[in-house]
Amino acid sequence: MSVDLAIVPVAGLGTRLLPATKSQPKEMLPVGRRPVVQYVVEELARAGVKRILFITGYGKSSIEDFFDINHQLVNHLRQTGKEDQLAELAFERNEVEYAYTRQREQLGLGHAVLIGEPFSGNQPFVCALGDSIIGLHAKSNIVERMIEEYERTKADLVVAFEELDDPREVVHYGIAQPKGAVNGDVFELESLIEKPAVDEAPSRLAVAARYVFSPSIFDELRHTPRGKGGEIQLTDAMRAVMAKGGKGVGIRLPADEPRFDIGNFESYFHAFVDFALADPQFGPGLAESLRKKLQIT
Repeated sequence: MSVDLAIVPVAGLGTRLLPATKSQPKEMLPVGRRPVVQYVVEELARAGVKRILFITGYGKSSIEDFFDINHQLVNHLRQTGKEDQLAELAFERNEVEYAYTRQREQLGLGHAVLIGEPFSGNQPFVCALGDSIIGLHAKSNIVERMIEEYERTKADLVVAFEELDDPREVVHYGIAQPKGAVNGDVFELESLIEKPAVDEAPSRLAVAARYVFSPSIFDELRHTPRGKGGEIQLTDAMRAVMAKGGKGVGIRLPADEPRFDIGNFESYFHAFVDFALADPQFGPGLAESLRKKLQIT
């Protein structure tokens, strides 16, 4: 595949998950057996991504530590007869190169992506938000499909979307404005509407934390005016690309590949329970315990 690099923004403060995130990145919170960001990286690696740039910030050094090869830990496990646990460190051997740079000010997602320009240069790239898992245990091929669609259609941007069950939820998301009727899971984009009113939403398709961009996105990000809080919004730059004739393509997530957004305690709790119940070793016992607690026969 021609798209083999990714930018993963992980600089957010995680204020909606305080106090759990006071001294720990939200991307390092465990969901089931693994931290959130490990699922993201494994998804990217399966899609053929070979180079990942993390856009980090203050208090995010544990992410860098996590993806280092820890020879001391490996030797300890071997010397203490815990060879079976070495399998849990298999991700360290992924054929992926990691790089890190810092977003020194909280100036929005668009600004975080723009920081990655020296890493990406004139190459297309995947952007995957580090606090969102796609599919149970990240068993999703959405990024691979997006890369294929990017190459097939010569698009300027490809965006993943999830269909919202409740139309009232559109006020919290960037929403797709399709070009014509949506027939199937792949469709052309006219534009994007950021957090529309319920009666003004052109669809129930919400941006789902995965993108493929051509380098043209950087030109628009440099010229995107700062909005609320002085932040540069990625949605504004994407809209500008399409307004100038750039081609945008949307791909709807399959129903069995939901997005798990680890952005607040409600969604985090739901994600943890779903992943824990699917654990082959401990899931059945947890299910039985929940049945007893909830008095389900």
